[in-house]
Amino acid sequence: MGKRGVADLPLHGGKAPPWLILRMRKLAKEIVSILIREKGEREFLRKISDPYWFQAFGCVLGYDWHSSGLTTVVTGVLREALNESEIGIKVAGGKGKRALSTLNDIERLGEELGLTSIKIDKLKYASRMAAKVDNVALQDGFTLYHHVILFTEDGDWAVVQQGMNEPLKYARRYHWLSDKVVSFVREPHLGIVSDRVQEMVLNMVDERSEGARRLSVDLINEGPLKLRKSFRALKALNNRTLNPWLGKPSTKEYIVPTYLLMPRRIDWDLVKSVYEWRPKDYEELLSIKGVGASLIRALALISQLIYGEDPSWEDPVKYSFAFGGKDGVPYPVDIKTMDEAITFLEEAIKATEVEREEKLKALKRLYILSKSYIP
Repeated sequence: MGKRGVADLPLHGGKAPPWLILRMRKLAKEIVSILIREKGEREFLRKISDPYWFQAFGCVLGYDWHSSGLTTVVTGVLREALNESEIGIKVAGGKGKRALSTLNDIERLGEELGLTSIKIDKLKYASRMAAKVDNVALQDGFTLYHHVILFTEDGDWAVVQQGMNEPLKYARRYHWLSDKVVSFVREPHLGIVSDRVQEMVLNMVDERSEGARRLSVDLINEGPLKLRKSFRALKALNNRTLNPWLGKPSTKEYIVPTYLLMPRRIDWDLVKSVYEWRPKDYEELLSIKGVGASLIRALALISQLIYGEDPSWEDPVKYSFAFGGKDGVPYPVDIKTMDEAITFLEEAIKATEVEREEKLKALKRLYILSKSYIP
């Protein structure tokens, strides 16, 4: 996956008014119905996993393009529109407490679609691993507060989830698509949307982190005693000594972000239980209940600073809209992809059975959106 830029997603307070939600739900159902009728359910998942299309879709429905609320409101509207319809796609999860009920939602909605227990279990695993990767294996300073998985009768799925950086007051959106996930721990994202590229991110799902992933598993499987010895050796170092390994000038003080500092302590009872599990690879290690950001970070730092296996410290953000991208800074907008999204949505709106006034408003929003992306 090549890096393609960033998008501004400031955190906005308040709620979308009921009259807007009602119209968004009706228009969303019409557009999705047309897309599925013409292109099929898998194509709908592919579209919703495309950050450009998702952003354009939200704008057409009437939401601010640059608001973090676009993610939560659009997926919420889709959940209500699709789960109450005969369309063969269901939406599980949501924002905050609702995200915690995702696995129960998958069970219930999967049974409604007639999915086998094997397919339901695979969907649950995909949901858990997508959340685990973006909260634990990718340490970028954004904590997930929203998680949604959309799935079909065939067991195909897409995940749209969002994290929040409280100090910055910005959000970051992560897109996943089952067709593109060969491994949950090696370049699994279809796209990541954020307001900025972070200077330092521990990215254990980067292909360049393969050596550090293998060594992390080896360290766990060698037992707690050796790992404890390595941990104590690193604890004796000041965190500023990370600078040479992170490419920072040794003559200039650089403050390591809090979320990347060496953990003060390790849950050695957890390490012992993980050791007894004997994970065969990094994905299995990450999937174990209780394995969190601190342990993953400690293993990564030990792999790098003691054994010389470097993980990636590069932010994987890769999409650009409006303010940042139209001038080519920091990355150019993918004009072709945006044009395709706009053209498709324009045709879909014209084919809907919503009232003429609502069509005109939606087309006007799409027209304004298209002008925002002129390079």
